[in-house]
Amino acid sequence: MIEIQEVTKKFKDKKVSITALKHVSFSIEKGQTVGLLGENGAGKTTLLRTIATLLSPTEGYITVDGMDTVKNPDAIKKKIGVLFGGETGLYDRLTARENLDFFATLYGMSKHETKVRIDDLAKMFGMRDYLDRKVGGFSKGMRQKVAISRTLIHNPDIILFDEPTTGLDITSSNVFRELIHQLKREGKTMLFSSHIMEEVSMLCDSVAMMHKGELVYHGNLEELYQSEKSNDLNYIFMSKLVRGETDYAS
Repeated sequence: MIEIQEVTKKFKDKKVSITALKHVSFSIEKGQTVGLLGENGAGKTTLLRTIATLLSPTEGYITVDGMDTVKNPDAIKKKIGVLFGGETGLYDRLTARENLDFFATLYGMSKHETKVRIDDLAKMFGMRDYLDRKVGGFSKGMRQKVAISRTLIHNPDIILFDEPTTGLDITSSNVFRELIHQLKREGKTMLFSSHIMEEVSMLCDSVAMMHKGELVYHGNLEELYQSEKSNDLNYIFMSKLVRGETDYAS
């Protein structure tokens, strides 16, 4: 379970203070898949980084499985897998296999466990042909597949994805979506941001909508469709921004 309570995050740019998150509160139950929606600059990535212990809240707190992200960052990092859009976190001079092996070592995985896991991920994402090639020469889509595999190498219970299908072709995007369904069946807890409304509608149980650092809505997708009398998530999202509603947040 992830609990976010009254989280505010401020950054200082020279003498100017920028508020990226404003009193954000909501919780994600174990096994839930939640879509994080918002325009660029809405605070989505800042929120994900704060959950991942890479940033500390200016105000409020976040707990992951009952552990405070500020007080227990190392323990939390072992439980989560993180992929941030545009940041694959891969080493160009290493092969795809060597990259995955390196990160598996950081999580304390055995050689046998690592080999089996890498083989499974390579098969799942169709990476066998270039698994032993250096990442430096990979296309954006190939790098994204390796990055997703890096995120999942230690079989985390909680997964944070920031624009996970960026750079993937149609086939690879479909493979990723099937992976999400599989992870849901395994009871994983997932929070991912996406600009693809169809993707969120297809994969998520609930959504959290953000606008200018504030939570506009958080709740079950079906209940949202019923209350808005529409299944068009893009229309609903845009209409909420136009109306400037924050009373739906829960």
